[in-house]
Order: sequence, then structure tokens, then C-alpha cells
Amino acid sequence: MKYKMNLAELKMFLLDKDNIDELLEKIDFIHPMDLLDIIHSENNQVIQTILNRLPDDYLAQLLDFEKDEAKYKLLKQFSIDKQKNILNEMSSDEITDLIDTLNNKEKNDVLSKLSNKHQLEINQLLAYIPDSAGSIMAYEFISIRANKTVLKTLEFLQTEAKDADMAYYLYVTDKVGHLKGVVSLRDIISSSFDTKISSITNTNIFSVHVDDDQEEVAMMFDKYDYVMLPVVDNEGIIVGIITVDDIIDIIKEETTEDIHLMAGLDSEEKVDGSLFNSIKSRLPWLSVNLITALIAASVVSYYSNTIQSIVALAAISPIITGMGGNAGNQSMTIVVRGIALNELTKENAWRIFFKELGVGIIIGLFIGTIVGVACMYFYQTPLLGLVAGVSIMANLIIATVSGFSVPIILKKCHVDPALASSIFVTTATDVLGFFIFLSLATLCLPYLI
Repeated sequence: MKYKMNLAELKMFLLDKDNIDELLEKIDFIHPMDLLDIIHSENNQVIQTILNRLPDDYLAQLLDFEKDEAKYKLLKQFSIDKQKNILNEMSSDEITDLIDTLNNKEKNDVLSKLSNKHQLEINQLLAYIPDSAGSIMAYEFISIRANKTVLKTLEFLQTEAKDADMAYYLYVTDKVGHLKGVVSLRDIISSSFDTKISSITNTNIFSVHVDDDQEEVAMMFDKYDYVMLPVVDNEGIIVGIITVDDIIDIIKEETTEDIHLMAGLDSEEKVDGSLFNSIKSRLPWLSVNLITALIAASVVSYYSNTIQSIVALAAISPIITGMGGNAGNQSMTIVVRGIALNELTKENAWRIFFKELGVGIIIGLFIGTIVGVACMYFYQTPLLGLVAGVSIMANLIIATVSGFSVPIILKKCHVDPALASSIFVTTATDVLGFFIFLSLATLCLPYLI
């Protein structure tokens, strides 16, 4: 077998009836994602032929790498006995991830095929607070006692490491299970056989509590570049571990959720989702947008006489509100992201506020001058240019201030800033933009006609 094959060569190798022994020997060199690329492009007969030739432990990896919405469908292609074998090869966090994508009937179907031990572990994980450290951890970790020697530890690893989710670090505990420290695999293999584990243990160890929010855990991984972290309960007993691959999934999930929410979409909507789900996701916030648009329209309607007197106002108004909306969204995006990453704190909030205010003033002066001069040139009315310039400057200041303030206010009200900020910022820039511009135009109306 070539160790580097394109998908066509890999497909031929997988379908070759005469190489079953070589396949089983070399299967670990085939990445599950490459095999999934083949499966997703083939007919059912080819897929079934390939799947039937793969060992249970590899199929467990394949199932874990499959897209969430397709995991259960892939699992159901096997016989019930085969499903049981595959599921019991998976780690506890992988099975929990699978179950999180299922309805109640499918969830019970999967649980019924697990061993009693696995069922107990999964039910314990599912009982933790959703999106907490406990809900995303795995039970497959290695713990040792401090009085062991390096030789005894290496002998222990030969039998236990294959079942661990990640064996780069070993956690040192007392006889009850209280977390006392951590020792790296590198330190173990570089020490003499008679060295006591206690002498190479790092007792300055970070851990997370089972109830800690998964976003806070992700921030700790990002800050300290961890590859895994132990999870402890109220008694300080280690109950599981979280690995960096889980954190990557969480960061992807949280980022996708924030992007969706800022656009007024349900966080669960998929690009290939159903028509009904897309409508259900988008319609509620579009309805809210309609209400805010009607508020802005009522302001315009109030000044309809002024607009009838100076038709140019109708052409200039969208520029003022549009620029305000864009500037507000820029400021809001920076602040929402700052809140999510804990970069915006009580200590630097005022400094950031005045920075955003300064940005609004300077950009307002620059854009306002350009718009004002352009209006003077096109409409040959200096006062109209002044009114437009002052209005757009004022609205850009309002935009940056509201872009800063709205997410913080929503956060204090325990509302996700990513969800509702854009609605309120856009409302502020539209309503106040129209109001300022048309009010100034009304005051100056005798001199503009």
C-alpha cells in the first residue's frame, strides 16, 4: 500500500477483495476524513462494501468524524450487533456528542446498545448542565499514585494508554481521587526506572470545575495553550478531562452561533437545512426589523411637508442613515467580540468608550465634510450641504456610541449581546438619523427654498 494516495487510488485499495489482511494492517494510516470523502461521493452499494471491510475501532473513529446530522444515519447502516460494537469502541464524550444531535427516540435507541458501564457514564454526562465543562468532558483519562516508580508507571501505561482519550499527561491522585498534580509523558520516559512519580510531579496544576461554562474553559485553553485539562467536582476529585479537539469544536460552535445571532438567525440553521426551518429561523427577527423600520418611517412621515418642499432631502436621507448603520455595526461588532473574549472589562470600559467616541467624531467630521461639499456642489445650496454634513457627523457619533453602549447594556440585562445588538443599533441610527437631518432641514426651511 502506498502511504500517500489520492482518493481514486484509496477507493481502489479499499475495494480490493484480495488485500483484506493488508487493509487491516494499514487501516490506521488512512485518515477517517479521506474515507468520508469517498463515502459521500459513492452509491450505497460501494459504501456498504467499504464499510463492511473496516474494523469496529476504525468505524468508531469514522462515526466521530462524520457531520453531526449524518452520524446516526451512518450508524444505522450496520447490523444491531455491529452498532453495539462500534458504540462501545467510542469514548464517552464522542457518544455524548452523537446523542446531542438526536431526538428522544434515536437517543434511547443508541443508549440501549451501550454496555451497562457505558450507559451509566453517558447518563452522568447528560445530567450535567448543558454547555458546561462536565457536559463536554471524557472519562477516559489516566491517573496514577505518587508513590509509584517510573518503571511501574510504564508497565501500567502499556495496558491502559490505549483506552485513554489522550495519554500525553497523567494525573496524580490520592487513594480517594483528589487531584494532586500532573506528570507529562516526556518527564516519565526521560527519567530513570527507579524514580518516584512524586519527584517529577508538577503540583501547580490548573483544573476546571464540572459546572464551569464551556466558553470560559475555551478561553483558558486559548490563554495557556493547553492540550488537555482535568475536570474536578466540588470535592476536588478528578472526574474527567477536556481535550483540545473538543475545544476546537466549541470555538467553532460558539463563533457560528454569534455570527448567526448577529444576523438575526437561529444558531441551529444550516445552509442545507429545510425550507421550514429557515423560515422559522429568519422570520421572527425580520418581523422585529419591520417594527423598527415602521418607527423610522413614522419619523419620515412626520416631516413629509418638509420633504415635499425640498425633494433633495429624500435623496440625501438614505446616505445619512446608511452610513450611520454601517458605522454602528462596525463599533458593535468590535464590542460584542471584546465581550465574548473578555477583552472588554470594567477596568478598560471607559477608555474604550472614549476611543469609540473619538472614532465617531473624527470619522463624522471626515465623512460629513465630504457629504456636505458634495451636496453644495450638486444642489448649489451651501446651507443644504451644511445641514447634511452636520447631520451625518451627528449620526456617526450616535452610531459609535450606541454600538458601544447597546451590547454592554444587553449584557447587564443578561441578554446575549450578539442576539439583539444589531436591532437596537440600527434603530438608533435610522430613527435619530432621520430625526436630526429632517429637524435641521425644517428649522432652515425658509432659507433652503
